[in-house]
Amino acid sequence: MKIAILFPLLLLTLPITSQTNMKLYDIIEAVSEKRIKNDVQTLTNFGTRNTFSDTISNTRGIGAARRWIKAEFEAISKKCNHCIDVFYQKDFVTKEGNRRVPHDAWVVNVVAIQKGTKFPNRYIIMSGDIDSRASDTMDFTTDAPGANDNASGMAGTIEAARVLSKYKFENSIIYVGLSGEEQGLFGGAGLAKYAKDKGWDIIGVLNNDMIGNIKGVDGVIDNRTFRIFSEPVPANETEQQRKQRRFYGGEVDGVSRQLARYVYSTTKSYMPEMNPLMIYRLDRFGRGGHHRPFNDLGFAGIRIMEAHENYTQQHQNIREENGIKYGDVIEHVNFEYAKKLTAVNAINLACLAEAPPAPSNVAIGGIVEASAKFKWNKVKGAKGYKIYWRETTSPTWDNSRYVGDVSEFLLKGVVIDNFFFGIASVGENDVESMIVFPNKIFR
Repeated sequence: MKIAILFPLLLLTLPITSQTNMKLYDIIEAVSEKRIKNDVQTLTNFGTRNTFSDTISNTRGIGAARRWIKAEFEAISKKCNHCIDVFYQKDFVTKEGNRRVPHDAWVVNVVAIQKGTKFPNRYIIMSGDIDSRASDTMDFTTDAPGANDNASGMAGTIEAARVLSKYKFENSIIYVGLSGEEQGLFGGAGLAKYAKDKGWDIIGVLNNDMIGNIKGVDGVIDNRTFRIFSEPVPANETEQQRKQRRFYGGEVDGVSRQLARYVYSTTKSYMPEMNPLMIYRLDRFGRGGHHRPFNDLGFAGIRIMEAHENYTQQHQNIREENGIKYGDVIEHVNFEYAKKLTAVNAINLACLAEAPPAPSNVAIGGIVEASAKFKWNKVKGAKGYKIYWRETTSPTWDNSRYVGDVSEFLLKGVVIDNFFFGIASVGENDVESMIVFPNKIFR
């Protein structure tokens, strides 16, 4: 048997869509609109959370905000018998060379890790941003309540920790408040580097940035639709990988795009009243979010956010001009909607956290044949494996076959030229791993 490298390994994700995981319905019901509202109110009461604002006061500024967030995570951990490890992760940034940095300072993230029972070094991450800004991002003294941008995402992250800490998962979950987003994505960049240096196996990052507004500047009011932004292929791919993709496909099959499809599919299955929109773009046009630093290092990461933005209520000093009220104040946040998007995150975290590892060394064969054939290495914790395939123009994995506890299989009558293929592990709880796109070819 001859085996040749086909193209680099791409991990694709697919949730269970049979609507039989009753735990997920309990998780949805447990998310509290009232608690999210109280947390947003507390965060706005700090006046400004500009990354370079006061760090000494107990009532105002970024220092008071991050200490309160850390205390909340610690209180949650105490209720689950200290199941969550909470700590600060920080990096020093300087004014020199950074046009949005008014003075040298520590950019401090608050990290809370709920360790997995079987695979503690595999992590799924939910993030919100701690910091806020006024019209001038260099102005760190003016009030900038940042109710929607991004107290809503931070409150949702804390609430997800409250709900999911009542369960145990095989993989680890990280809930994190990131700083320095408005000044240049410093917090995300620091944590992504920290994760890489520590050798963390990151399943994916769900970055929540603005999940509380339902009335757009265009006048549209919509409390069911939300956007999922994802890049098409990894930013750090090599030139060789790009050239190989010309022959084997995968232009829209990067790990982040597959994570977006995972969230889309899980939501449609367990929260059918919601309308997730997969946006085939890294972020909004010309703008950025805290998933990007993870993408830059090759980690899967997406942005989850409201569908209709109101630009009079973000990055604005509180004021009224020509009858228009500007400012990101709590009155504009719809907490029922924020609850829904928090639940979207929570059920996806739960699915990913209880899935087994994906199969390894997946190889595909079947050139000039009427069937496709596969080989892979089994993994610990899988009771069997599932082959997926889709037409090359389809955005979703539309066909599948469970093949049992085997390490090779011949899929008869399916011509390799007309489809893309992948293989997932299936756990004892019937939750599936990420799908592995074959990275080798054999004859």
